[in-house]
Amino acid sequence: MRTALLQSSGRPGSTVENLKVLDEAAGRAAAAGAALLAAPEMFLTGYAIGDDIGRLAEPADGEAADAIAELAARHGLAIAYGYPERDGATVYNSAQLISADGTRLANYRKTHLFGCFERDHFTPGDQPVVQAELNGVTVGLMICYDVEFPENVRAHALAGTDLLLVPTAQMHPFQFVAESLVPVRAWENQMYVAYVNRVGPEGEFEFVGLSTLAGPDGVARTRAGRGEELVLADVDPAFLAASREANPYLQDRRPGLYGSLV
Repeated sequence: MRTALLQSSGRPGSTVENLKVLDEAAGRAAAAGAALLAAPEMFLTGYAIGDDIGRLAEPADGEAADAIAELAARHGLAIAYGYPERDGATVYNSAQLISADGTRLANYRKTHLFGCFERDHFTPGDQPVVQAELNGVTVGLMICYDVEFPENVRAHALAGTDLLLVPTAQMHPFQFVAESLVPVRAWENQMYVAYVNRVGPEGEFEFVGLSTLAGPDGVARTRAGRGEELVLADVDPAFLAASREANPYLQDRRPGLYGSLV
């Protein structure tokens, strides 16, 4: 399953302009044969937009979701994107996956909030594993800081996730997460991990790019640089099955020894 990663910060503060950026990227991704396009954390509105987060937040089935469903169906590919989700008076840092026919497949709320900025604007989610089936691949959703907790990713591995999508807003000086940690997570959990980042200055933050799709062998199938970019790589279920057979981490676990972790 060819997967496209849109490394971009879009146009912070403008949902309308970000939908245009996503539409254009979806067209390019579809023309390159992609079945899935993933966009970064908070792509719909921008990340460092302060109180506009609350103003621009929408329900999971809101107008923006409808617009993305329309463009997914028009371009014939699935789309995953980050956005601020409003549920009543509560706002979550969320990611949603919409299928190529415009069906909402999965919605995930970030469980581990990073720093004062996020804790001031969001409520943490409480469902660690959210999955959907896409073209025979079990796709899981996670957001940025979540992937830095090994227990989170292992929970996905035990639940059968094949491809873990991680919309992110990774900032300087933590680029080692994209460069080193993400490929290790893919290897130790025997899955593909797609880590798709924002890029450039935004408010008080400097996003580092370096989006990557790492395979279960710990090798990056594609890696972006530090600018706006659309990169593509293939998720191969046959290779994944062979890798899991050769590297039986999950079968060789001894959960009875791990009680102290919880």
